[in-house]
Amino acid sequence: MACAQYEQGDAYEKESRVMVNSESIEAAAVRIRPSIYESPLVHSKMLSRLTGNAIFLKLENLQMTGSFKERGALNRILTMTEAERRQGVIAASAGNHGQGVAYHATQRNIPAQIWMPRMTPLIKLSATRGYGADVVLHGDSYDEACEAAVERSVERGATFIHPFDDDDVIAGQGTIGLELLQQNPELDVIVVPVGGGGLIGGIGCAVKGRRAQIEVIGVQTARLPSMQTALQNRSPVDLPAKSTLADGIAVRRAGQRTLPLVSRYVDRIVTVDEADIAEAILILLEGEKTVAEGAGAVALAAVLQNKMGYRGKNIAVLVSGGNLDVNLLARIIEQGMVRDGRRLRLRVLLPDYPGALEGLTAVISKARANIVETSYNRAHYGVSLNEAAIDITMETRGRDHASELLEALTAARYEFNVIQ
Repeated sequence: MACAQYEQGDAYEKESRVMVNSESIEAAAVRIRPSIYESPLVHSKMLSRLTGNAIFLKLENLQMTGSFKERGALNRILTMTEAERRQGVIAASAGNHGQGVAYHATQRNIPAQIWMPRMTPLIKLSATRGYGADVVLHGDSYDEACEAAVERSVERGATFIHPFDDDDVIAGQGTIGLELLQQNPELDVIVVPVGGGGLIGGIGCAVKGRRAQIEVIGVQTARLPSMQTALQNRSPVDLPAKSTLADGIAVRRAGQRTLPLVSRYVDRIVTVDEADIAEAILILLEGEKTVAEGAGAVALAAVLQNKMGYRGKNIAVLVSGGNLDVNLLARIIEQGMVRDGRRLRLRVLLPDYPGALEGLTAVISKARANIVETSYNRAHYGVSLNEAAIDITMETRGRDHASELLEALTAARYEFNVIQ
């Protein structure tokens, strides 16, 4: 049985399942409350100043497993019968859902097996194993891992916990909407990351049932706008696999059960580019001292890029997860510094005699730039026999400072090129 077939097929027993509504979300809130952290909704003066709106960050990255996903996972686990618990649970995940299932299942002595794509970030793989689950790496994509996980769940008679296309999971995620209304009754807009649609479907249902005037806006990566495409086609559509910083919402096909909820309760869905996501991660890190993974930063990316055109609104922005690989974070920081002009790399031609390098560094030092890396070459880049080329990477205070440094080098008659 393929994963897409499972999402739409008889395994859900649609006729006998309660559809998501305000009552089921309220019941989920009561059910999970003892084990789930009520994440704070914090006002950001810096982001408010940048956007012209009052920005409030809902910090779901502070959950035990670093993501909102454990809300839905726990709600589904708590609705299982004793017989189902003995058979165990199986899930497929690119990371965060697997951690939520693993943590809350093993806390209740329920055997958990999580199937993950082979390219799952190490931080998410290690954490899932650390929470006590049996982790199986399979396939090159979430879809391949999901199909295999469904097959194994049928073989074992285990409960398969879908990451988004399950009523109990959706209701669990929707509890965030109830918290938002309690934490700030004056909200005008709620901006939510979108993958398969479970999170925004649940939040939209919870919020619109109480305050229909609040706008609920979804944000997807432009590389995989599966829900946006599904809304346009009025049915889920399989998109080609693509890599993205927002791996947590890299869903090729929107949910069959989430699509009607999104269609009914969500006002708009917008998309953001990879550079926008990276910038939002860096701004959260530097300005708010908050670590967000790519999927966790897409909502802020849309607000920063003014995708909705708001001014003077009270906007809640969901930071949905913080499980960011440190190696990826290092690359994001470095590239962000380059974009901001805070990291500058030059190739300078020097006469090849003693003291030439000292003269160059004196100019750089006087301009108050910091050299972080050098590479000296006498054989390449078209240098003559009495010359050398030196690549210098420097830290500056920004574009204006970088321009001052280039002017100083030009005044000192150095021949150089900026390396992009």
